[in-house]
Amino acid sequence: MKSKLNIGLIGAGRIGKVHGETIAFRVPEASLVAVTDANPEAAAALAARCAIPHVATNAGEVFANKDIDAVLICSSTNTHADLAVQAAEAGKHIFCEKPIDHTLEKIDRALEAVARNNVKMQVGFNRRFDANFARVRQSILSGEIGTPHLMHIVSRDPGPPPISYIKVSGGMFLDMTIHDFDMARFLIGEEVTEVYAAAGVRVDPEIGNAGDVDTAVILLRFANGVIGTIDNCRMAPYGYDQRVEVLGSKGAISTENQYPNRAVVSTAESVRRDLPLNFFMERYLDSFERELREFVAAVVNDRPTPVTAADGRVPVVMALAAKKSYLEGRPVKLSEVSNGGQS
Repeated sequence: MKSKLNIGLIGAGRIGKVHGETIAFRVPEASLVAVTDANPEAAAALAARCAIPHVATNAGEVFANKDIDAVLICSSTNTHADLAVQAAEAGKHIFCEKPIDHTLEKIDRALEAVARNNVKMQVGFNRRFDANFARVRQSILSGEIGTPHLMHIVSRDPGPPPISYIKVSGGMFLDMTIHDFDMARFLIGEEVTEVYAAAGVRVDPEIGNAGDVDTAVILLRFANGVIGTIDNCRMAPYGYDQRVEVLGSKGAISTENQYPNRAVVSTAESVRRDLPLNFFMERYLDSFERELREFVAAVVNDRPTPVTAADGRVPVVMALAAKKSYLEGRPVKLSEVSNGGQS
């Protein structure tokens, strides 16, 4: 493999722009060779912005390019699994945004193609690469806070996405909470065996009309006895709320929100500071860079990716179990859905 990785980008939407600009301006170990998107104007605009030499008419053109070593799949979720299969069969290493698919059947087909063609695959759970969450994991792994007992994750968006997006997102558990499901596994270092989800529509009735929820609390039971909770909402008016706390036998560790500055204004009326960073493009900019650097290094140095294809499957199982729990009003063991027994 070459010392500098040549990459093709599939998808020039919101996350495609983030990854494209990250590779172009922050990851000198890689080069963007081609970009394609269902909207040719979006692909052309990103190519101009990032000096990408070739705008491909479709993904097949990217896969056929012998100069391309790896692809970033940043298209709509319903295309991820099929594109991953095509990429694997073309011998391209794969970075795929989450989730790989909404169904385990299609995920398993993609994973089988990756294994059969001996290519590497990394799934885009970028929060693992955030320095704050990495410090929490380090504290748990090192025994600094002793044996973990309780974990609480707060993840609230500043506002809901458009209803048109919600209708194709797979629902909040598969679209939003999936990051928190992955983070729970990452932090505790154990598998979740059971979930119980209480959820409702508190932000916008149209979200309910679209068949989804916008507010939830999910209880997790881990194989090692740890109890976890995830607190989600599609709208936090004060900004992007991303916090974690873990209580252990020797102490606790927590992370707070990130702010644009550290200034605190104190007057006779109040003590205040500016609002948190507003959304993931600002909050997780450094983690996007770290995850892509790790992907490039894994391919160039022929080592395992830090977030494997299998890591991409488990949070989908957790999301499907959470949805089943919400619909049936009971705790659901992951074993009920892990083999594709979805309702």
